[in-house]
Amino acid sequence: MTMVPGRRSSTFTRLLRHGFTDPSAAERLLDLPDFSSVRTDSVLLDALGATADPDLALRGLVRLVEAEEAGERQILLDTLVTAKPLRDRLLGVLGASEALGDHLARHPRDWQALVTYEAADLHPGIAEFEQELAGADGPDALRVGYRRSLLSIAARDVCGTTDVAETAAELADLATATLRAALRIASAAAPDDAAQCRLAVIAMGKCGGHELNYVSDVDVIFVAEPADGAEESKAMQAATRLASHLMRICSDTTVEGTIWPVDANLRPEGRNGPLVRTLSSHLAYYQRWAKTWEFQALLKARPVAGDRALGEEYVEAVSPLVWQAADRENFVPDVQKMRRRVVDTIPADRVDRELKLGPGGLRDVEFAVQLLQLVHGRSDPSLRSGSTLEALGALAEGGYVGRVDAVQLDDAYRFLRAMEHRIQLYRLRRTHLVPDEEPDLRRLGRSLGLRTDPIAELNQAWRRHASVVRRLHEKLFYRPLLDAVAQLAPGESRLSTKAATARLVALGYEDPAAALRHLEALSSGVSRKAAIQRTLLPVLLGWFADSADPDAGLLGFRKVSDALGKTPWYLRLLRDEGAAAENLARVLSAGRLAPDLLLRAPEAVSILGDPHGLAPRSREHLEQEVLAAVGRADDAETAVAVVRGVRRRELFRTTAADLIGSYGTEDSPAEPDPGALVDRVGSAVTDLNAVTIAGALRAAVRAEWGDTLPTRFAVIGMGRFGGHELGYGSDADVLFVHEPRAGVDEQEAGRAANRVVAEMRRLLQLPTADPPLLIDPDLRPEGKNGPLVRTLKSYDAYYRRWSLGWESQALLRAEPMAGDLDLGAEFVALIDPLRYPADGLGEDAVREIRRLKARMESERLPRGADPTLHTKLGRGGLSDVEWTVQLMQMRHGHEVPALRTTRTRAALAAARAADLISEEDAQTLDEAWVLATRVRNAVMLVRGRPGDTFPSVPRELTAVGRYLGYEEGHVGDMLDDYRRVTRRARGVVEERFYGG
Repeated sequence: MTMVPGRRSSTFTRLLRHGFTDPSAAERLLDLPDFSSVRTDSVLLDALGATADPDLALRGLVRLVEAEEAGERQILLDTLVTAKPLRDRLLGVLGASEALGDHLARHPRDWQALVTYEAADLHPGIAEFEQELAGADGPDALRVGYRRSLLSIAARDVCGTTDVAETAAELADLATATLRAALRIASAAAPDDAAQCRLAVIAMGKCGGHELNYVSDVDVIFVAEPADGAEESKAMQAATRLASHLMRICSDTTVEGTIWPVDANLRPEGRNGPLVRTLSSHLAYYQRWAKTWEFQALLKARPVAGDRALGEEYVEAVSPLVWQAADRENFVPDVQKMRRRVVDTIPADRVDRELKLGPGGLRDVEFAVQLLQLVHGRSDPSLRSGSTLEALGALAEGGYVGRVDAVQLDDAYRFLRAMEHRIQLYRLRRTHLVPDEEPDLRRLGRSLGLRTDPIAELNQAWRRHASVVRRLHEKLFYRPLLDAVAQLAPGESRLSTKAATARLVALGYEDPAAALRHLEALSSGVSRKAAIQRTLLPVLLGWFADSADPDAGLLGFRKVSDALGKTPWYLRLLRDEGAAAENLARVLSAGRLAPDLLLRAPEAVSILGDPHGLAPRSREHLEQEVLAAVGRADDAETAVAVVRGVRRRELFRTTAADLIGSYGTEDSPAEPDPGALVDRVGSAVTDLNAVTIAGALRAAVRAEWGDTLPTRFAVIGMGRFGGHELGYGSDADVLFVHEPRAGVDEQEAGRAANRVVAEMRRLLQLPTADPPLLIDPDLRPEGKNGPLVRTLKSYDAYYRRWSLGWESQALLRAEPMAGDLDLGAEFVALIDPLRYPADGLGEDAVREIRRLKARMESERLPRGADPTLHTKLGRGGLSDVEWTVQLMQMRHGHEVPALRTTRTRAALAAARAADLISEEDAQTLDEAWVLATRVRNAVMLVRGRPGDTFPSVPRELTAVGRYLGYEEGHVGDMLDDYRRVTRRARGVVEERFYGG
């Protein structure tokens, strides 16, 4: 029909002003004949404009009117215009839920369920919902009745008649009534089965907790007993058939859609266990086999359908087991495992939109509350609620969480649940993802009352509440621990010492009394320092609890704080530099070595707050610093004390970077390539020791001879030192070579060289607070019986006449490290023909190397050591891999220049590139070598002293596992994986080295 331009423009503008995003389409719908009496009604337009999505609401209304019989359409529209309660409810639902609009289009008479406005209608319970579903005599009728009841719940929700907690409770009550109706239908279909058993349905999860979503699996457990006179096995079969039919009634999809899936996987043994058990069978399982998460799930158990007495008997029987869970032997590792977020399992492109499982999501709140219930609910029955919000309120009332924290968390949880409800209500689909399309975000924001700029306001509010949850998630556990040792205002609740002790034990602290003393010492008083500590500690305690040794972490933090507490920058660094506090917590609780290094000079903590502080310093940079310090010192001992201080600082930097790279932080994931970690440590420690030796050499020379020694002098690195593969506990294997300067007597030059060596070794081992550097010259010609220092001519004479095969092999790792660089290069030129013989190795030489290796395996492995777990001499360990690689170097190094390297991994890669070994075999050897090296590094980090085998102390073994990437409770997997990797490597060694 022809429209007057002015009229169209006026209507268009009016619709736009009322929030329609497609005014043209809305105008066409209002021009339909059925709407002639209301198309310009301001009451209707205002009501449409007040909905979450006016366009959706109008489309839904048009479909509903068209679905009505012709004589009923005007009645609906007249009632809509004159009855505000109906208008707000019906249009509110149509503007928020496309799925309920579809339902009304299929069942147009159901709009009348929204007309009544009695007191009982405002807050119906299970009885009212049962009455509404009483007429349902089959699955489809039950679906229609369920949607009709859901329609009334959604109407009260979107109109604000009920809050989010009341809506969740109504949804749970409707689910209860639906389960009862489904069981009634299933029993009517199989009366003989119903007569043989007493079947009870126990609601779990959100249904059991009276906090259900619009669309969610309804978690249940089935328990049954034989009816009087029935045989147990037949009764269980009958109960299983009834339970299975109940699940199908609710879960199957028909022309009327589906209700929701009924999920029975929380039952004992999960999907692998029987669907229905007797009460005694349930109890036997829980008493013997259940894991901590299963008791956590039972927090919300509630009988909802079937035999009421049996259901209550079940809950009464399992309840004591729930509240004893905190005393179970494996509770602490289970809790630590459960506390770790499941963010890693969420696809990267969805993690920022995940409302339930993402950081600061609903799961964080629910888990925190449930964990505190498990810890404290045994002694305080007031905490035993299945509802998250009720339990949070009880925790605050009892002083188990701070009141302000509880209020903020309550607000955040309600907002996030409201978002979840509105997202699911739109299409009645089970989802926890925040939409990313603008129309969906606009509708979601408007449904929550955000009307000025719905999308921006929604994102801002969501991020703010998620941030609150992230911030309070850890504080919830730890803030009351500080209150327990603080002076509170009169009338304030606080955690008792007993409750604080219980919580610390549950979080992995072995000495809770000492932990409370540390907390009191750190946070007591009214000083600014104490106030900052009270802010930091709740978060730090959470990071400590994530480690293998929380007690050590807290003790170390107290020691560092005692040492630096009066330093103005220390607490400011931890408070203001985001990464510093977490880095410090990881370092202090991961073992003994790094804290020992830090506590010898606590000011090194500043490294942890510098964005580039963990990057290793170059050798050139360190050598410049060290030699400048030596030049300023008054004597050799003072000079080397400074040099060793630099070494200690840089060792701390290296250990901290290694630990943080291995563990990862909240903002930075763990280094995925263990080989890169090994290479970084090896290179950093090697450079550091080379610079330390260079500093000691300069100090020794300067003290007696000034700037110039009577002989040219070089230090040659051997073994792991020469290979740039030093670990934290490695000695520095070296050779010393000198060459008299022109005009200097050879004996005088020799005496000077020996005095320098003796002085260097003395200076580097003086008792100080800094770790010593042990120089080991035992790989020299003639070993311990030979002279410490030789000239080039002496080395040449010895190697040409007397050297053995193993000595040529040892020279594969020789590389100049300090002193006269030209002399070092001359030494390398001298030994190259020995380590890379022009004709390769003869068969006799190969046999000798193999014989020596076999002898070493049988004689040098310590008595009682497990050969499958010894990292150096064990099966497939470092020695196996290195000797295999070195044999290829000696055989082919003359022909393949890339093999002429002192580094094991580089030589192995060169051998692979030259087709001397298959890619698979090379990868197998590399994996074993890297793993064995990391284990040795881990042992030193954890125990503070070197070792070639896994620790026997459980906590130390767990710490090694955490460093290697194994979660709490997976030590057995770590040992199995080590044995598997090294067993495969040994197979390659047998073939490639022994020719087998």
